[in-house]
Amino acid sequence: MAIVQLNPKTPSQRFHLKNVQELWKGDAEASLTKGGWRSHGRNCYGRITSRRRGGGHKRSYRHIDFCRKKIGIEASVSRIEYDPNRSANIALLNFVDGEKRYVLAPKALQVGDKIIHLSESSEDFRLGMSLPLNQIPLGVSIHCIELEPGSGAKIARSAGASCQLVSIEDSTATIKLPSGEIRLFDARCRATLGQVGNIDHNKRSLGKAGRNRWLNRRPRVRGVAMNPVDHPMGGGEGRSSGGGHPVSPWGQLAKGFPTRRKAKSSNTRILVRCNGKRVKK
Repeated sequence: MAIVQLNPKTPSQRFHLKNVQELWKGDAEASLTKGGWRSHGRNCYGRITSRRRGGGHKRSYRHIDFCRKKIGIEASVSRIEYDPNRSANIALLNFVDGEKRYVLAPKALQVGDKIIHLSESSEDFRLGMSLPLNQIPLGVSIHCIELEPGSGAKIARSAGASCQLVSIEDSTATIKLPSGEIRLFDARCRATLGQVGNIDHNKRSLGKAGRNRWLNRRPRVRGVAMNPVDHPMGGGEGRSSGGGHPVSPWGQLAKGFPTRRKAKSSNTRILVRCNGKRVKK
């Protein structure tokens, strides 16, 4: 896995940084994929609720096993594949009973490696193994963490993401998230050992606007370049800066305005915010 700059034969290759990986070249596992309709940013009434989305190449969705409920049955890594629906790569597991499942591929996972999901402590900690938080050694890097026991992994699923298990006290686990936030989890929640692979994903450079369109992203127009009727920061003579604090087209403050609800139920589980400030209880 490496970032490669091509010898430019065309203008689009001049700034293109390619993430070269040894991945499966064939089709995805048919039994674990499905076709799907994409909303392109529209809601059920056809109105745009998420701007700058549309077009892009067709995608089939790969069903990923985030719950890891197949416990005590050993599996081998059949292949590592590209997934167009996420930044991380995925690994196809072949269980000894014949079932196949997709999981997120941790860093350094190789084809042929053995993986087993357990519900109790083990002396043999393997990369990609799924365990409850109260059975994982302190200080170990983990990913794919559940917010509630049995609900499936919600935390640290993107490329290169990893969390650190800080402490275990009774039925509560303290984890440091990739953002720097420190929060509490139920110690019965499951997590996977290791760091999510494809860590060079953020170092790539697409090189041209067309490659962005292939990824279902449409052009973005700055607010200060619009007319006053289209944006609060639009208008003015010449190249004006917009004046005042940056806002969205609907007047909500941008660039640092807190959007998290003060009455959110999970606020009590946060010990240290991502800005380093300790939460007052």
